[in-house]
Amino acid sequence: MDLVEVLPQLHMFRFPIGQAYLWRDGTELTLIDAGDINAAPAIENAVRGLGLDPARISRIVITHGHRDHYGAAQELADRHGAEILAHRLDAPVIRGEEEIGDPVLLDWEVPLYEHGLTVPVAPPTRVDRELCDGSTIDFGGGATVIHSPGHTPGSIGLHLPAHGVLFTGDCVAGVGQVMLGVFNIDREQAVASFQRLAALEPATVCFGHGDPVTVGTAAVLRASADRDSGLQIEHG
Repeated sequence: MDLVEVLPQLHMFRFPIGQAYLWRDGTELTLIDAGDINAAPAIENAVRGLGLDPARISRIVITHGHRDHYGAAQELADRHGAEILAHRLDAPVIRGEEEIGDPVLLDWEVPLYEHGLTVPVAPPTRVDRELCDGSTIDFGGGATVIHSPGHTPGSIGLHLPAHGVLFTGDCVAGVGQVMLGVFNIDREQAVASFQRLAALEPATVCFGHGDPVTVGTAAVLRASADRDSGLQIEHG
């Protein structure tokens, strides 16, 4: 696992597949996603390497119900007393009560999807607080939940307007270029969510896969959303 500083109070944990983020408010810590089922020790070691205490992780916010994003959440929460939060539509999947829907794959996505199936299956994981569009979470000066369906029904973005930071989950990706995320259950819905996230015009954007953008961010996000929207209309 690689540890990458995005901002002085924000670090990214980059795993072999996907990534998670650590936000710091003084000594209080918030995780945005939690990697796969094997990620807990690496996350804890990285937190300690920053001179911080994993016991100060107050909450783990899950952007959507895929196993590479919530796999280690239960272990970390049980060990450190953290609260687990997720959108109400994906919460039953995370709890193991429902199956996640199958994505509608484009031809070029098929080999990527097959590679992603190597991520270990995640155990049923509790969700302590169910979120909805517009919910607020007490970190980063007030984080706002942006319901961003399409990748999954309960996918969310997190907007920290006080800091100009946006976490997109897997609605948007930054692998090679900023683009619509892959493996969407409803591609048209995902494109609309991309447009909504881009309209927030963040100064920093963090993806579930790919490098964050910290320079010219609003323009890059808007141009990418418009491009993918145009492609959707052209091929839809």
